[in-house]
Amino acid sequence: MSNPMIQLLVLAAIAVFLILRLRNVLGTRDGYEPPKSETAQSDRRNFEVIDDSPVELDHDILDHVEADSPAAHALIAMKHAEPSFSVREFLSGAKSAHEMILLAFERGDISEIRPFLADEVANAFQSVIDTRNEQGQKVEAQYLGTREISVAGAEFDKATGTAELSVRFLAEIIVVTRDSEGAVLEGDPKAPHKQRDVWTFSRGMGQDDPNWQLVATG
Repeated sequence: MSNPMIQLLVLAAIAVFLILRLRNVLGTRDGYEPPKSETAQSDRRNFEVIDDSPVELDHDILDHVEADSPAAHALIAMKHAEPSFSVREFLSGAKSAHEMILLAFERGDISEIRPFLADEVANAFQSVIDTRNEQGQKVEAQYLGTREISVAGAEFDKATGTAELSVRFLAEIIVVTRDSEGAVLEGDPKAPHKQRDVWTFSRGMGQDDPNWQLVATG
């Protein structure tokens, strides 16, 4: 056998060896395999579908209530009726309202907070204030801070668009009741106490008036 023929056989053997090695490393394709760009677009479409699910991914709701609970579904309905509604912002406002309303009631003047009170609540507050005044009592109150705040419940009436949100508060305050002579009847001016409340606020979603009204206390 001539030298050129031997060299040709050696080169052919080397080529077959390299092909087998490449197949072992890279593998082979069976059927249709989409290009990378098409796969990326498919993944993006799947992500967008999941991201549209308010039950699973709306952390503004899930940070405050259990998933698939009646409260969660009520909050979702509120957001559908008013897309700008935020549970976090509502709780921030409720925290300020709790302090403002509580201090006004304890100090005996609810005139400035009257627009934020439903008639039934305002009448109940005023009745207590009138009784204190008749007995010559004066209340001193100092709000030290809100220690805890959470959503206790939520309801939404789709027919009327009315939303109700119940909020659980744990506040630390100093409240002292004095008689007409200034003697302490109740409380300690140096000893704060913790006060727990569950207040329910109501509002028509989608309306121009952004204010919620206090409709129940407990």
